[in-house]
Parts: sequence; C-alpha cells; structure tokens
Amino acid sequence: MSTTYSISDLAREFDLTTRAIRFYEDLGLLQPERTGPGGRNRVYSGRDRTRLKLTLRAKRLGLSLTEARDIIEMYDSPRDTGAQLQKFLDVLAAHRKQVEEQMADLQANLDEIKVHQREARALLTKSEQKAKGVTKPAKTPTKP
Repeated sequence: MSTTYSISDLAREFDLTTRAIRFYEDLGLLQPERTGPGGRNRVYSGRDRTRLKLTLRAKRLGLSLTEARDIIEMYDSPRDTGAQLQKFLDVLAAHRKQVEEQMADLQANLDEIKVHQREARALLTKSEQKAKGVTKPAKTPTKP
C-alpha cells in the first residue's frame, strides 16, 4: 500500500498554509483523491507530495506557477525525454536571462547610489568646513 497524506500533513511538512495547498490544487498542480461525505476530505498521494516539492523548488528558482506546472506535467507524460529536457532547458535559459537582466539593473542602481553617497559626503564635508570657518572668532591683530 502506498503512503498517503492529509492536507495538514503536507502543510506541516512544507511549512505552507492549507489555503496555499488548495490553491496549487486549483491550478492543477495537485490532484488529491476525495473521500468522506461530499468528498470533503482530501487524500494526497506520494505523487502529489513529489509534485508539491517540485512546485516549491520551481518557485524558489523564480519560475511562475504556470511554468512549474508545464515542466512537471512534461514528466508525467510518456513523451520523448529529450524533448522534455530541451523544454526544461529553454524555460531555465529564459528565466536565467531575466534574472541576469534584473541583476544588471540592480547593479546599476547600486552604482548610482554610491555616486550620490560620495557627492553627499563631499557636500557635507564642505558644509562642515565652511561652518567651522564662520563660527571661529576672528583674531584681531595685536600691536607690539
């Protein structure tokens, strides 16, 4: 007999809310068996647990849930493994490009912040020096 999980089991194991798990179910990422009166109880299989784990991994990589679902479904179908791997590589390449562009934007932003910090420090130093010069009492020449 295979291991099954309740929604609470998965929520606890993956530190998620039951609402998040139901959301993944609504997107078709999970397909629990329904039991009990009116099918109110969800029973998740080992396959559902694995799909949830892969979904969370994809999210950590920054992939959308749609991309995660597409990739996970590729492995569920008996299609050509080479085509599946190529699709996965294509999705990862596109995402990597996006992340690298974001990193370049962030680096440009950091560089601009550094320039403004240097300029502000220089102006502050100049202002402080000027203030010191103004507040010093003028020396009167002494006569011999």
